[in-house]
Order: sequence, then C-alpha cells, then structure tokens
Amino acid sequence: MPQPEPKRAGEAGLPEITAKAVILGAVLSVLLAGANAYLGLLAGMTVSASIPAAVISMAVLRLFRRSNILENNIVQTAASAGEALAAGVIFTLPALLILGTWTTFGYWEVTVIAGLGGLLGVLFTVPLRRALVVEAELAFPEGVATAQVLEVGNRGGAGAGPIVAGGLLGATYKLGQTGLRLWTGSLEVAGRVGGTVAYFGTSLAPALVAVGYIVGINIAVLVFLGGALNWWVAVPILAAGSEAVEPQELAWEIWSTETRYIGVGAMVVGGLWAVLRLWPSLVRGIRSGVVAYRQYRQQGATSVPRTERDVPMQWIGLTLIVSVVPLFFVFRHVTGDTGVSAFMAMVMLVAGFLFSAVASYMAGLVGSSNNPVSGVTIATILVSALLLLALGTASATGPAAAILIGAVVCCAAAIGGDNLQDLKTGHLVGATPWKQQVMQAVGVIAAAFVLAPILSLLLHAYGIGVATQTHPEPLRAPQATLMASLAEGVFAWDLPWDMMAAGMGLAVGVIVLDVVLERLKSRFRTPVLAVAVGIYLPLELGVAILAGGLVARAATCLRHRRREREEAPTSTAPTGRGVLFAAGLITGEALLGILLAIPIVLASGRNPLDMGLEGGPPAWPGVVLLLAVMAALFAVARRGIGTDKPAEFPRN
Repeated sequence: MPQPEPKRAGEAGLPEITAKAVILGAVLSVLLAGANAYLGLLAGMTVSASIPAAVISMAVLRLFRRSNILENNIVQTAASAGEALAAGVIFTLPALLILGTWTTFGYWEVTVIAGLGGLLGVLFTVPLRRALVVEAELAFPEGVATAQVLEVGNRGGAGAGPIVAGGLLGATYKLGQTGLRLWTGSLEVAGRVGGTVAYFGTSLAPALVAVGYIVGINIAVLVFLGGALNWWVAVPILAAGSEAVEPQELAWEIWSTETRYIGVGAMVVGGLWAVLRLWPSLVRGIRSGVVAYRQYRQQGATSVPRTERDVPMQWIGLTLIVSVVPLFFVFRHVTGDTGVSAFMAMVMLVAGFLFSAVASYMAGLVGSSNNPVSGVTIATILVSALLLLALGTASATGPAAAILIGAVVCCAAAIGGDNLQDLKTGHLVGATPWKQQVMQAVGVIAAAFVLAPILSLLLHAYGIGVATQTHPEPLRAPQATLMASLAEGVFAWDLPWDMMAAGMGLAVGVIVLDVVLERLKSRFRTPVLAVAVGIYLPLELGVAILAGGLVARAATCLRHRRREREEAPTSTAPTGRGVLFAAGLITGEALLGILLAIPIVLASGRNPLDMGLEGGPPAWPGVVLLLAVMAALFAVARRGIGTDKPAEFPRN
C-alpha cells in the first residue's frame, strides 16, 4: 500500500532526548508494564500501548513551556517497551513457578532475563530497520496510526479525556468486584444434556470487553469460535457417558487435561507457518542491512542523513556479547550444568534472532500487537525441550531449561516487533533512529527493574496459575501454564499427542481458508493464531472478548451509515476515541488490581476490604454493570466518529 511521505520535523534542530522525555518515558514504561502484566496473567493477552502512551505524553509535556513532536515520539518509544516486555515475561517466567523450580520470583533472575532478553530484541532488529521500515512496502498500521496521533497533538489536540474517563470507570469497577467483593468476576452455567455436559460461561471483566473492542470484530469472532469449538464440541464429545462428576467440574477437568492441547498443536503450526511464509523476506532484509552498513562505513557518518543513522554495528556486536554472558550464568545457576548452559545460550541466540526478525516483519504486516509471540515461544520451547532431551538432560532440570530459553526468546520477539513499529513512527515524523533505539533500551531497562516486585505482589495477593487453599481462584496465567505443561510433558513423554495432532490438522485447515480469503481479497480473514488462542483460553474469556468486538462492530456500522454518501469504503477499525476509552478501561482495572494487591499482602492473604456478603457475592450486579460499561463504550465511540484511527490488536 502507498506509504505517507516521511515528515522532516527534526531538520529544524528540535530536541529529542531531553531530561523530561527520558523521565516520563521511563515512568510510563513502568506503569504500562505493570498494567499489562496483570492483564496478561488474567486473560493471556496484552494490548499495545503506543497510541495511549503518545496521548499521555502530549498531555503531560504540554504542561511545560517547550515541548515538540520528537520529544513525544521519544516518550512513546520508551513507554511502549514496557508493555511489550511485560508480555514476554508473563507468558513464560510464571511457568517456572508452576513447575516448582521457583517458589517466588527472584529479583535478579527476573531482572536479568527480562532486561537482557529485551535488549537482545533491540539489538537484533537494528540491522533490519532500513530494509523493513524504509525499503519494504509494509503497512505498519500501528506505527502509522501513532504518527497520525502525534501530528494531531502537535496541532493542539491531544485527546487524553477518553483515557482518563475509561481509567476511572475501570478502576471503580475493579474496586467493587475484587476489592469490596460486591459481585463475582464471572457467570457460569453447566448441566447434563443428552448424556454429556453443556457449559456456558462469561467473564464480567470490563478489561476483556475493552480488548475485544480494540481487536475488532474479526479477531474477536475468531477467538470466540476457537473457544466454542473446544467447549461446545470437543468437551461434550469427551464427556459423553461420564456421570459421576459434577458437570461444571467435569467440563473444566477435560479442558485442562486434554482439549486445551488442541490449541497447543494449532499454535505450533501457526508459529512454523509464520516462519516459513516470512523466510524469503527475512533473508532479503538481512542482506539489505549488511549492504547499508558497508555503505555507511565507506561514506562516513557525516554523509548519512540524520534520519538514517542507526546505532553503529560495532556497538551492537559488543553489547550482544556482554548481554549473553550474564544469561549463561543464569542458565547455569538453574541447571547446574555448564555444557547444557552453553547449549542453551547457543539455541537462545539463534532462535532469538530468527523470531525477532519474524516479529519485526509481522509488525509491518499487521501491527506489533498481532505479533505471533505465543506461537514462536511455543515452537521454541517444544524444539528446545526435544533437543535437550536428545542430549540426555535430566527431567529434573530439562523443563526449566527449555522455559528459560523460551523466556529470553519471547522477550526478544515482543520487543523486536515493538521496536520496528516505533521506528516506523519515527521515520514518518522525522526522528533520529539511533536515539529511538537508545530510548527503546531505556524503556526495557526501566520495566525490567520493576517486573519482579510486581509479579511477587500479584503472586502473594491473588496466586498465579496454581489454585491453593489460600488462593482458590488465582490469576490463570494461561500462556505460562501452557508453557509449563508443554515443557514438562516432553520430558515425561505424556502429552496428549492425539489432541495436539488434531490441533495441527485443524490449523492447516484454517491456514488454507485464510490463504483462499486472501486471494479473494476478503476483509474477513482467519489468522490461525487467533483461533488457536481461542481454543486454548477458557470460554468465559472468549465470550467477553466477543462482546467487545460486537460493540466495535456496532460503532463501525453507525460510522458507515453516516458516510454512506462517500464513494470510497471506510475502515472497519473502531473509532479513535473508543480505542482510547477502551485502553483506559484496561489500564484503570489493571492498575487498581495491582494497588489492591498491597493491602491483601499486608493482611497475609486476607482481603481487608471484603464486605463479606452472606452467601457470597452474586453475579447479577456484575452483569448489569458490565452492560452499562459496554453502553458507555459505545457512546464514547459514537462521539468519536470522524476521528478514526487504525485499531491496535492484542498480542496472543
């Protein structure tokens, strides 16, 4: 598609890396990392924060006498690194807790893995900038949208109101549901029908509705259909004839021990499909990066325009070496084997570079948030576990070793896609690439230093992944639970391989359908990873996400009716104010969830705010209030008609 001509705002000497931009970028990185860590542990998804970060930056920097578009771009570059790094961490490291390798989140272990894994993602993608951002005809939807938001703010309209309103509403809802315990967090119904079980459930979390709104109707429908296929087809088939167990308990048992592995098989195929499809473009991108570096050395720095200067390649190589050494010692600390640790470091480097490149290209195609982080991490852990098993690694340390490799690769891939998306924004507004790359590293480091305390706080307040007497309903951590089961199952050789095979076959069919729809130039597509995530997640999450997608679709239909006189079709993305309001719902609910964890931890796991309703909290107030939140989201989206921005999509 045709790309907008890059602006050259910085040619007039506008400052980029300033003290206030660095401080604000680091603070936002920390806040967004915490919010997305909570959301990811709750729902298995995180959402990109580039646009909200840009809006917040413009609102804050406007309080100073002097600020400019390049400073705002630097802030959002650092801030978005926090939420990207959180995705890499919470998808993998809680698996070590679930496996029993860790009993808590060690500060320095988490910080080193997260920080250096994220830095590897920055380093791996620097050589690809020219090929993917400048030369390739890639859409970079979120990067272009963020550039548009920065341009609007530069002309005087920041639009922080929807984020603040959504944040207050999301926080108030979370206080009533989790803090005061006035209503439940989900509604579930199950019974026996025709010799088997029938189950329906929906989460009552506004954050999930907001996720559905942001991803739009296409992805929301696919996530829901994946869940419906699992819970309304696979589970009833396997439950046929079982009468001794209560229906709801039976449905959950079958899902947790068998049918969710259908989603695992689909994710493996989805990750491999992404690699195969993008391989020719990756090779061309690497070659182009090498050629650009040779020209840079021959012509000298002064002959290269400011807007084309990357971090020097020699510094990349040196930093890469410095980053790998501490990771090797972390690996050795966990495994106790020098040879295995060296092998892990080698696999980590190869997989990290490959999947960072895949993530970068995917960011150019569909946005950094639709990055196949889960798929590539699952593929990495599965292959790593099989290789370690072939080397004779003991089952006591093998699963943890595979998880550690996957954790570094996951952090690198998440940051890689985010990095290229930010560099596209910078290219359009006239930023200096090496300054953005430095600020990406600043955002990574700032978030890395706080993720361990945040995870520890959430663990002691709510529990993560494993139900206990103290925490009977922990944060599900669906991705990390999957990674733990996968790594452990390879070494025990007791995975439900038949279910994984069924998922692989289903994924092939979804891929074929998507290719056909692509050739037909259909607006509705079937990306296999969206279906796979829906199969793996509990049905209640998919229902709430679908509700948000329906709100987005209703807002889009209204927009089409108002523009029906235009000859060109309008975008199917939800409106800009709606996206910002939805982002506020997520941020408000997530941040208050973290704040509520503090009194719970101080009270030794007891919630001091619990109203202690007789008979337990009911579900109906949550249903009514969630419908009110959906109505408010639609109302904000209606008022935002005419200020549309391309939507951002969730990491899955």
